Amino acid sequence: MKFGLFGFLFIMWLLILAGGAIVVTILGPISVSGYGDLDWFISSVIKAVIAILLVVIWILILSKVKNWIFRKEINS
Repeated sequence: MKFGLFGFLFIMWLLILAGGAIVVTILGPISVSGYGDLDWFISSVIKAVIAILLVVIWILILSKVKNWIFRKEINS
């Protein structure tokens, strides 16, 4: 069986599961203290920035895999 589309989907699902695990185990427990009423806001901003960075990294990885698959298909 060719790697192609099924391989891409497999990698995509692995990244989704890994991202969910990272968000739940690492980002969930992050808390900031010492800023009074701004504690929740600062921790939310930190979590949002990290989550957005993860999404960008995942998109870049999937883009590289997609380009690799298309080059492989074109050359064969």
